[in-house]
Amino acid sequence: TWHLKKIPQIVRERTFSLDSPKFEAKTKLELNSVCGIECQRKLPVPSLSDLKNLLSYETVFENGTRTLTEVNVLGAVLDPAANTTTRRPSRKKRQIYGTDSRFSIYDKRFMTNFPFNTAVKISTGCSGILVSPKHVLTAAHCLHNGKDYVKGSKRLRVGLMKTKSRGNGRKRKGAKRNSLPSFQWTRVKSTHIPKGWFKGVSGDIALDYDYAVLELKRPHKRKFMELGISPTIKMMPGSMIHFSGFDNDRSGLLVYRFCSISDESNDLFYQYCDAEPGSTGSGIYLRLKEPNKKKWKRKIIAVYSGHQWVDINGEQQDYNVAVRITPLKYAQICFWIHGNDGNCTQG
Repeated sequence: TWHLKKIPQIVRERTFSLDSPKFEAKTKLELNSVCGIECQRKLPVPSLSDLKNLLSYETVFENGTRTLTEVNVLGAVLDPAANTTTRRPSRKKRQIYGTDSRFSIYDKRFMTNFPFNTAVKISTGCSGILVSPKHVLTAAHCLHNGKDYVKGSKRLRVGLMKTKSRGNGRKRKGAKRNSLPSFQWTRVKSTHIPKGWFKGVSGDIALDYDYAVLELKRPHKRKFMELGISPTIKMMPGSMIHFSGFDNDRSGLLVYRFCSISDESNDLFYQYCDAEPGSTGSGIYLRLKEPNKKKWKRKIIAVYSGHQWVDINGEQQDYNVAVRITPLKYAQICFWIHGNDGNCTQG
């Protein structure tokens, strides 16, 4: 069941104008030298002043101007057991673990219906998910490398799926099953990235803040997916998560997968979902029951950050990682979507 939680408040304090970014960073769909499982275990719990700094955010507008917004955090509960993880057997270096368990979605009836139609393509090469009529959730590193915005983010666009049939356009028997997605591209009006993602604020890149929200220039009319607070592994049916994205090795196709989570910290899930670059930034979702109702509801509980190499006990090992939507992150993303905290008190 989805459990309602009281959400901390993110309150805007001051907004400053900053110099325009250079937009010179290279897009990297796979990150190196990040704080991994061992490093996460040693991280101290952030203080309230740390949180105010980490959750302050930059906004870049379509015309290249940039602002920094400082925030206050009200009602946050600081968890002293935040970064405990469970040790599991190590894995070998690869992005497809054993048999490739990904599903390519060919059928138009699935592709253009919920939940698959909430997946979008980001023009920098990543994926994202629709979270309102005008907003997309994705990974921060699709837009910013920790020091500067990536080249392609200056004229950022989001591709919403539409379908075209193979062949000369005439309807044929079975055409529904032979559809390829094409994209209706929409310009991005503004981009929000938490300050915790930037190098110099959190030392080296901390995956905890690898998320961003894009505001579209024009609203769309399709169904989007709501945000949810990420439950612990124990509270998930079979510890299973689901996500869809546009993996680079299956060009032009939407790829769906589900798998179980292996480890968790307060801010991250570690899992072995089969995924290739391109699916980074996908929204990870669960289907749970609504409180006191018989209805089931899918909600986004994490953002897929991608495939990572880390040193564990002197050996390079890999895992796939996702950034959990904690109550604090829910409050921030909800604030970005609505522009106030009044709609974000219960998650």
